[in-house]
Amino acid sequence: MNLLAYGSEAAAGLPTPTLRERYQLEARDSADHRRTYVPVRIKYALALAFASAWTTFSVVLSLPWLHSLTEVFGRVLALVSIGFIAYVPGFMQAFLLATIALDRRPRVRFAANCPPVTVLVACYNEAANVADTLQSIAAQDYPGALEILVMDDGSTDATVAIAEATIAEAGFMPARFQVRVVTAERNQGKAAALNRGLAIAQNELVLTIDGDSYVFGDALRNIVERYLGDPPGTRAVAGAVLVRNSRSTWITRAQEWDYFHGIAAVKRMQSMYHGTLVAQGAFSLYEREALREVGGWPDCVGEDIVLSWAMLGRGWRVGYCEEAVLFTRVPERLRVFAQQRQRWSRGMLEAFKAHPSLLFKPRMTTLFIWWNALFLPTDLVYSLIFIPGVFAALFLHWYGIAGPMTLAVLPLALIWNAIIYRVQRRVFRRQELHVRRNIFGFLFYMLVYSMVLQPVCVVGYFKELIGLRKRWGTK
Repeated sequence: MNLLAYGSEAAAGLPTPTLRERYQLEARDSADHRRTYVPVRIKYALALAFASAWTTFSVVLSLPWLHSLTEVFGRVLALVSIGFIAYVPGFMQAFLLATIALDRRPRVRFAANCPPVTVLVACYNEAANVADTLQSIAAQDYPGALEILVMDDGSTDATVAIAEATIAEAGFMPARFQVRVVTAERNQGKAAALNRGLAIAQNELVLTIDGDSYVFGDALRNIVERYLGDPPGTRAVAGAVLVRNSRSTWITRAQEWDYFHGIAAVKRMQSMYHGTLVAQGAFSLYEREALREVGGWPDCVGEDIVLSWAMLGRGWRVGYCEEAVLFTRVPERLRVFAQQRQRWSRGMLEAFKAHPSLLFKPRMTTLFIWWNALFLPTDLVYSLIFIPGVFAALFLHWYGIAGPMTLAVLPLALIWNAIIYRVQRRVFRRQELHVRRNIFGFLFYMLVYSMVLQPVCVVGYFKELIGLRKRWGTK
């Protein structure tokens, strides 16, 4: 069926196909291969069985550790300590490992006529970056029309002037891309900036991009392609966000592996089971009407996670496209990094406050909601018990908490990292990208990163629980 047939269907009184239905038909006609399909629920059951078996093995193996720690801490505290140091993280890693090993998602191709998209570029004091961001959008190979709205949120630097000067350059934008700057008199926060853009968006699909990002050449096409090819009920698709300034400092080197391994792998796993928990504001595609139905972006520090959970709460699906790549600038100083991750932690608690019913929804993704609910006690135990235990082992030679038993998780961690690396490298090769050598960053990520990250998250939880003031801050 081609697009010309739709007019006759409407004239005959037949239902007009939706945007996804139109392009899925074209995608199906142009598919160049088929694979043996294993139902997602079967994969879910296999991953759950493997994770449960690993956890059972861990419990049996840790019984001597539990008995010795009980003599020092008492039964309850010993069980809580080992549970959140070993059992819970071990289950999570095993489930993730099995899921990634089972993931065989097909690539979807479609005809050259792509749907028009509204691109919202959220900016606040991005004078140093906004020109690069706009130039990367202008260089996209997307064959459809783009309405690009630069949503400035009351910047006090030269963001607006630089954006307008960049747009004014002769031949800057292809004719099918229309771009303009929309300014606010004062800073109101990222959610307000995006909602102003949503109110004037002309197209059925809305894409968000942060003003300090660089969009890889085929990212827009790939994320739209994934949306069109994903299962019915998909209302948003998160793109793959990677680190652009990974060579700046030691903390950016570690974050490169966090984004490349940790965040990307978790999103890939969640999307396989029909529910990516965060379609991040830095780079995600949404249906305009779905955004309007949930009330747009909420006024909070974790607007993207609260929005995503609102969509999941309606039974919708949030996908993930690993081949839609955007490079972002991450914090280069520890203080700024801490502010960012505290903001993310607070955002997660905001999501639980806004959508507690997700804990009891009968769907596969409910596991990940509970997974997130365990972050707080896990981070707390890690920060207050495991990290002091490491120092006790190093300086006091007491191995009750950090000792031979904790080393038993290293083989799984190494296997997990090896599989994620292989999967991500394969994605990179398809995009003609290369994984840069970053051995120091990897070692820091493996051995030290959690000792920095998890105490920072605990501070974020505490700030949210006592109701400290919120602001846009770092994304």
